[in-house]
Amino acid sequence: MSVESHVQELRRKHQSLSNAIEAAHRSPGMDDLAIAQMKKEKLRLKEEITRLSH
Repeated sequence: MSVESHVQELRRKHQSLSNAIEAAHRSPGMDDLAIAQMKKEKLRLKEEITRLSH
């Protein structure tokens, strides 16, 4: 897997998490801890994308 294709896959996962987080915020009773974990993973992906892109 090339670096560029890896970055594209990370971006896809990042967008998917972003959508999941938005949906979780709209769902009543969604676990705040689960949302926090998704946000943490989204940030980790963003940092890896940045690291690989520069």
